[in-house]
Amino acid sequence: MAITHAPATRRLASSELVAAAGVAALGVSALLSPEHIEDGPVLCPFRRLTGLPCPGCGLTRSWTYLTHGWWRESLDAHLFGALLALVVLGLAAAVVRARVRRTPAPSLDRLVRHPVAVVAVVAWLGWAVTRAVLAA
Repeated sequence: MAITHAPATRRLASSELVAAAGVAALGVSALLSPEHIEDGPVLCPFRRLTGLPCPGCGLTRSWTYLTHGWWRESLDAHLFGALLALVVLGLAAAVVRARVRRTPAPSLDRLVRHPVAVVAVVAWLGWAVTRAVLAA
């Protein structure tokens, strides 16, 4: 009696999920109108409760401006928005490359512990604290 095995399915790596979510968010931001992005409601729970911006406040507006080529407005909305978009696109490219080569996806744990990533996160948080203090 021959035993047939179902094809092995590979579980998605966390870096693949983050890359997919980031690319989807960039896609949605390209669909939003930059002319009316400032007119929307405040969705951030931290900002709604405190009136202060959280570290991520402004990223949607930044990416919307960025995907429409409004560079200055993108940087005004969130200083790290363009950098984060580049990181997402770089991660997506690395994930696609790994899939095509049939090699393991990049390790998200390893990537976030890289010294450059640590410096970027510390700079982002320092900027966020400064922005919140100035907004108070």
